[in-house]
Amino acid sequence: MCGILAIISSDANVNVASELFDGSLYLQHRGQDAAGISTCGKGGRLYQCKGNGMARDVFTQERMQKLVGNMGIAHVRYPTAGSSSNSEAQPFYVNSPYGISLSHNGNLTNTFELKNYMDEVVHRHINTESDSELLLNLFAAELATYDKSRVNENDIFKALEGVFKKVKGGYACTAMLAGYGIIGFRDPNGIRPLLIGERLKEDGTRDYMLASESVVLKAHGYQVYRDILPGEAVIVTKTDMKPIFKQVVPMQSYTPDIFEYVYFARPDSVLDGISVYRSRLLMGEKLANKITKYYNNLNKLVTDEIDVVIPVPDTSRHSALQCAITLNVPYREGFIKNRYVGRTFIMPDQKQRQSSVRRKLNAMASEFYGKSVLLVDDSIVRGTTSKEIVLMAREAGAKKVYFASCSPIIGHNHIYGIDLADNKQLVGYNRSEDEISKVIGADRVFYQDLDDLIACCQRDDLIKGQELELALTPVVSRDDTIKSLIQRDDEIPQITGYEVGVFTGHYVTGDESDYMSRAEHARKLNERAKSGNELIDIKAPSEINMLNEGDY
Repeated sequence: MCGILAIISSDANVNVASELFDGSLYLQHRGQDAAGISTCGKGGRLYQCKGNGMARDVFTQERMQKLVGNMGIAHVRYPTAGSSSNSEAQPFYVNSPYGISLSHNGNLTNTFELKNYMDEVVHRHINTESDSELLLNLFAAELATYDKSRVNENDIFKALEGVFKKVKGGYACTAMLAGYGIIGFRDPNGIRPLLIGERLKEDGTRDYMLASESVVLKAHGYQVYRDILPGEAVIVTKTDMKPIFKQVVPMQSYTPDIFEYVYFARPDSVLDGISVYRSRLLMGEKLANKITKYYNNLNKLVTDEIDVVIPVPDTSRHSALQCAITLNVPYREGFIKNRYVGRTFIMPDQKQRQSSVRRKLNAMASEFYGKSVLLVDDSIVRGTTSKEIVLMAREAGAKKVYFASCSPIIGHNHIYGIDLADNKQLVGYNRSEDEISKVIGADRVFYQDLDDLIACCQRDDLIKGQELELALTPVVSRDDTIKSLIQRDDEIPQITGYEVGVFTGHYVTGDESDYMSRAEHARKLNERAKSGNELIDIKAPSEINMLNEGDY
């Protein structure tokens, strides 16, 4: 789960670094481990700043002044397989051919085969464990086969076709060719999100932005935007400044990761025509209906059993509010969040996760004392956080503590961009709802049904609403360039399903047991490296192939 950006401005004298930095702040929720920006100046020279930490920490004013150029890409990183090496901060860069920078959101599941291909066939050295470096070098190797001093869009699309055919997994990427332009592409199943937006300026020229979420586009005045389709790529060159779209490979499916709507994305984003906010409201409503049905079967009234609904901040707030409204039970904010503590499931071990929960949340006794409370969270992963939260509610005086999850039981790893845990560390692995209730100490756990969750993530009238919004935007003219960015109702491919392997164990890309075995081995190696007990192949402290203004 990372955030990616790309911008190209029609004004050659504009530096886009500040807008990339601002866009990174809008995507900070997608990755808090590392951040990076690469830009390209007038002469084709590339500039870079990246490092571990939040965007606000990495991009100091002094470093930002050194990032010049009217096009660039950015990245905020969440690490997978427990890796947080500074050398794996993105964007990645290769100087041959042409000078390419790339940012990647997602996870490749055939890295072992790709590494062998890099070594034995194209003889390109991979210096990190990052599959993003693999992806970049594969793209570079495909471009190098043309052996030309300059490439055109047809060469790039053909090279991407080679990438699509060799790569397996979920991925969305932005890339930049030195002195040429920016590129965006998305995996053939549409697992990871990517959108393109167009901003019409007063002088009639246009800027373009690629981003992981629509909220970034709208915040920066990109009046028209659409999703990049599965298997599709787009190129915007600095000379023509017009987006060129191509369905590089056939769409294998249109199956976005449903966890985007449960947890990953900001509520004010619209991904693949689906409002994240509206989906979360429906999740709360469906949960309420399930809880009501449960008590009806016991000949009990919900209002007699539950006194108050309290969200676990922050992602579940909208779901919890709608759940309370549907149940006709008061909604209260019972936990106060310390916003300066990161996500707990990212913490490297259980003890740190437990202590982090206490630093992160504080329970107000006035909202718990003597009450039967229903706690609502977006999901339950290892159960560590949930167990601590239930305990905090009881310590605050709660009479009974019920726990509701907006998502179904998570019994399998998430393999397309977020490192949850080994399956056996998941509290839902081979456990029933009653067994999970005992583990986390709740009086009862309520889980969302998968069919209900899928029903919450539907387009219905949202696209028409977006079209109306665009039609009312006064600065947007309806010429051919604009039409190339707008998808009409009858032109939008239907979503064929959702990536729900985290709940079912059946992944869109097929059997991934070999990948998961290797991922678990990688986690163990990382833990051994951190312990310092063994001399193993440790990760480089920084990237070595490009001057980095972020090194210190």
